[in-house]
Amino acid sequence: MASNTAPTASEYIIHHLGHLTTTGKPQESIVDFSVLNLDTMFWSVSMGLLVILLLWSAARKATSGVPGRFQAAVELVVELVEEQSKSIVHGNRQFIAPLALTVFLWVIFMNALDLLPVDLPHFLFAVTGLDSVIHYHRIVPTADLNGSLGMALGVFALMIFYNVKIKGLGGFVHELFCAPFGSHPALWLPNLGLNIIEFVAKTVSLGMRLFGNMYAGELVFCLIALLGGTATLFGFVGHVIAGSIWAIFHILIVLLQGFIFMMLTLVYLGQAHEGH
Repeated sequence: MASNTAPTASEYIIHHLGHLTTTGKPQESIVDFSVLNLDTMFWSVSMGLLVILLLWSAARKATSGVPGRFQAAVELVVELVEEQSKSIVHGNRQFIAPLALTVFLWVIFMNALDLLPVDLPHFLFAVTGLDSVIHYHRIVPTADLNGSLGMALGVFALMIFYNVKIKGLGGFVHELFCAPFGSHPALWLPNLGLNIIEFVAKTVSLGMRLFGNMYAGELVFCLIALLGGTATLFGFVGHVIAGSIWAIFHILIVLLQGFIFMMLTLVYLGQAHEGH
């Protein structure tokens, strides 16, 4: 956003909400399958690798004696996820419990990127001279509907997989046509339509819920940053106070959205283990 004049408030927000794409231009809509958001891919993969590294480090350094703070924190999270998965999924949880743990921490780490200053990436690009190449960049993958819906589609694929695995292909197809109203041929199409709507609603709501909360939080941080750019004492003090209050409150949102995404994943996979 190289310019001799300061950007307006709308220009500032639009620029900070633009993604680094394969075309070099910001995507034209919230969901755009014609381009790939490179920043979303980079930060989501980076946070996933960081989660794997931390869990691997905790497992490698685990001792049977008095645990250290890091081991105790990891064990607390593992026990929390294990208890939730045990109460929701009635069946083999050999893959589901680790999946829930990974999803929980992965979403939290991606959400936590929202606590970084909104101008930090662009400041670093300007210092390193990359601002001539990278004009747009968003650092929060979960504030991108493409990212959150992508994870929701992953959960959808797992729902289909476990429905077929637990009930068999024939049993799953029979349930699609015969539940919940009954097996009478006249009810096959209403049953199928309702089940399709249910799967679509679960997937869309799972992704939209995470996206909506994180997008709103990111937008508020941008508005607070604008307050600090008024070049007045009131603006600076208001920026610091409002930013601090919102950051503290946003920590709760970061953790809560990770927990909700994990719980809904467990609920949906638990329902796949059960029949109507």
